[in-house]
Amino acid sequence: MVWYKSWLETRWRFLIGLGVLTLLACGAVFGYPAVQELMPIAEQVEAKGPIAQIIKDAIEVQRQYRGYVWYQWVRQNLTQTWTIFAILLGSGGLLAHASGGAPLFTLALPVSRQQVLWVRAATGLAELLVLAIVPYLIFPVLSPAIAQHYSLRDVAVHATCIFVGGSVFFSVALFLSTMFSDIWRPLLITCAVAVMLMLIERIPGEFYGIFGIMSGDSYFAVARCRGPVC
Repeated sequence: MVWYKSWLETRWRFLIGLGVLTLLACGAVFGYPAVQELMPIAEQVEAKGPIAQIIKDAIEVQRQYRGYVWYQWVRQNLTQTWTIFAILLGSGGLLAHASGGAPLFTLALPVSRQQVLWVRAATGLAELLVLAIVPYLIFPVLSPAIAQHYSLRDVAVHATCIFVGGSVFFSVALFLSTMFSDIWRPLLITCAVAVMLMLIERIPGEFYGIFGIMSGDSYFAVARCRGPVC
């Protein structure tokens, strides 16, 4: 009963997240031919400075399909959108529902509040695992439609990276939900923390943080050097 109730409380956030991420993955797959057509034009652009170097690096990474998927999907769409839904799934708990009288039924069940919290956490993590794996499977399934191939090994590694790293944001939001009686403060505070960490990681230097873990930067760099381009 507690598991079912936890599912009912989070199902729409989970289903919307699954739908959005799946659509973004489909768009990324079928957007690859258009990017390849624009690649020669982008290479002819002459510019100098940090921005020009960023553009050149992006072009170089996306020459191969695997690099395109990592740059457009893993590093940007998946990491950022997945983080938002991880925070949404973590926000809102026993205290958040207290103001509406919904927890009266929960508190009447023969379970402790600690058990309710653990079930809530386990349900959210299970949903996040699905959000990390299922949309990513779009690439090995649909890539043959554009005459490309994507490895299941890359799916497994990157899905694990984003689940392990991104679960931190879910945990922070869930923890804050035990302290506040509404859904908005845990959500906004955790989003602020995520934005701050993202900005810190963009500072030039050797800093390596949670978003680097989520996007599997090291794995991609090592695997790329083993390929035709390094």
